[in-house]
Amino acid sequence: QEGQPIYLAVKGVVFDVSSGKEFYGKGAPYNALVGKDSTRGVAKMSLDPADLTHDTTGLTEEELKSLDDIFNNVYKAKYPIVGYTSRRILNEDGSPNLDFKPEDQPHFSIKDEF
Repeated sequence: QEGQPIYLAVKGVVFDVSSGKEFYGKGAPYNALVGKDSTRGVAKMSLDPADLTHDTTGLTEEELKSLDDIFNNVYKAKYPIVGYTSRRILNEDGSPNLDFKPEDQPHFSIKDEF
């Protein structure tokens, strides 16, 4: 909706991509990625609805490397982290994931964003 933030998740990390509205907003080329964890689509550079999922099963080594490069050099570098998906912070049984560690993103701070 107009005036609302635009969020997308990659690797279970939720980014506010509102500053990239021309890429992710309504009618924009990458709008299909928003509102969900689109990790597979980012790895495969695919907007196919079947690829707009968190599932990385069966991705090639090249696709996984591409995913890491885009995650670090595009999303973490350009957009503030606003949260995490439940798959990132919880175990399958719903218990807290004790190994969860927030992503390091020193160039953004709460003061910068609010």
